[in-house]
Amino acid sequence: MAGVKKVVVLDYGSGNLRSAERALSRVGADVTVTADQRAALDADGLVVPGVGAFAHCMQELRAVDGPRTIGRRLAGGRPVLGICVGMQVLFEHGVEHGHDAEGCGEWPGTVEQLKAPVLPHMGWNTVEVPRDTVLFDGLADERFYFVHSYGVREFTLGQEGRPGPLALPKVTWAEHGDRFVAGVENGALSATQFHPEKSGDAGAQLLTNWLATL
Repeated sequence: MAGVKKVVVLDYGSGNLRSAERALSRVGADVTVTADQRAALDADGLVVPGVGAFAHCMQELRAVDGPRTIGRRLAGGRPVLGICVGMQVLFEHGVEHGHDAEGCGEWPGTVEQLKAPVLPHMGWNTVEVPRDTVLFDGLADERFYFVHSYGVREFTLGQEGRPGPLALPKVTWAEHGDRFVAGVENGALSATQFHPEKSGDAGAQLLTNWLATL
């Protein structure tokens, strides 16, 4: 069928693979769950899920050459969407239980434990969206489903110095004790800390918005 976007959900042993697959299928994507590098490179869109500890996810991601696959796609302007820990591993570092693990390094920043009265942060939360967002178009007042204890408190890319020729990243924020990054749109690379596949109609609309960019 013409116009159907081919999406690969990267299977590296972590994440809500089947729920992500179902959610993307429901909004009209042709979805494959695989660790095959050629398929991941050739797809219209690549989704990188992730659940659990940062260091373990990076270990599993490296086992399927995930960081290089993500980097090669982005070098060619090919869309990638990270979800939950799949967003966190795109940053430089993750600090858990005193251990500093290296991430993919697509964005500067450190994933660390949130300072909040109750952890994990589990349940529905509103988000603060930037202007001209594509990912959150029509979703400024919606709630999304989060399950995490760690997050990124500072997003420094493009915040310092004079603006360059490239469009600045659009950052969406949320609060649970700390203010933390809930989503990023940065050229071909997008990510959400929450689970769109568990976020009902709002999550489905976000995935639809992402598919429209492919």
